[in-house]
Amino acid sequence: MSVTYRPVKWNRNKRIYDAILAAGIAGYLAVFLAVGSLIFGDEAIGFPILLMRALGTAAFVLLHVALAIGPLARLDRRFLPVLYNRRHLGVATFLLALGHAAIAFGYYHGFGLINPIVSLLTANSNYSSLAGFPFEILGLLALVILFLMAATSHDFWQKTLGPSVWKSLHMLAYPAYGLIVLHVALGALQSETQSIYAILLVAGFATVAGLHLAAGRRERNKDRRIPLDVAWIDVGNADDIPMDRAKVVSTPAGERVAIFRHAGGISAVTNVCAHQRGPLGEGKVVDGCISCPWHGWEYRPEDGCSPPPFQERIATYRVRLDGRRVFLNPEPLPPGTPVEPARLPGGNS
Repeated sequence: MSVTYRPVKWNRNKRIYDAILAAGIAGYLAVFLAVGSLIFGDEAIGFPILLMRALGTAAFVLLHVALAIGPLARLDRRFLPVLYNRRHLGVATFLLALGHAAIAFGYYHGFGLINPIVSLLTANSNYSSLAGFPFEILGLLALVILFLMAATSHDFWQKTLGPSVWKSLHMLAYPAYGLIVLHVALGALQSETQSIYAILLVAGFATVAGLHLAAGRRERNKDRRIPLDVAWIDVGNADDIPMDRAKVVSTPAGERVAIFRHAGGISAVTNVCAHQRGPLGEGKVVDGCISCPWHGWEYRPEDGCSPPPFQERIATYRVRLDGRRVFLNPEPLPPGTPVEPARLPGGNS
């Protein structure tokens, strides 16, 4: 977090990530152009078309990666550092898609007597035919969505729009992905005679869908309601909670609670970060504060408050111990309410 506005919150992690991302994109484009030139030659396909395909496929690959990061981080914590930097990946995806669209727009609609925009929207109105469907419109709609997401990727827009609206806006990545799949299937694949391209398209879609289904199933298992013992939930043994980490449970009302073991005690807070509703229970306690795994926002486990000068607050919960068993009161307290941690026998154990 930062006290004052900065266009990009650079740190060593982001610099390394962005350097790898830039090198990967440059390498992909270079290999695609080199191999494409050898396969097609200058006479069969011009450089603008080859570059258009290189940019389009690069954007499509990156979109697959961006959509896969979320469920992968749910299934394996080792993907969390990639999730932390996912915004830069999304902006890079939009820029590649914009380059692809700019070349296509100019090459196919920029040399006639009709206004290029009018030409794009009216050149093909055969919406009743799959083979002749105006797939360009699908790509245009997807590009508009990617632009809105890239343009609002900074925390300024998250704070201005509010977490719920911002999150809903960025969930449009999934409709955009669907539009691009149809854009490719009804466009480029119509002229391809080799089945490998269709197989790759289906495999990519199946991979993204499969990862989300697997992650969803795992999260659903976590959400199974725990029986109540009067007003307290038995959430298990304290020894099952890793030091400075959390166990996430669901209350009978369906709310997720992150129960942290830290500094010889047990504290419970909502699992939802006030920033972008990130899963706090997948983070850890660093220097006495819970650090959200998505973007590093911090909260003190004993009162749910961000350290000064920040003013974010999250809901806290009461906990008690019966020996080494941990019990949670499922009623959330107002955000920022101090709750004394339940102290474990043996101090820092």
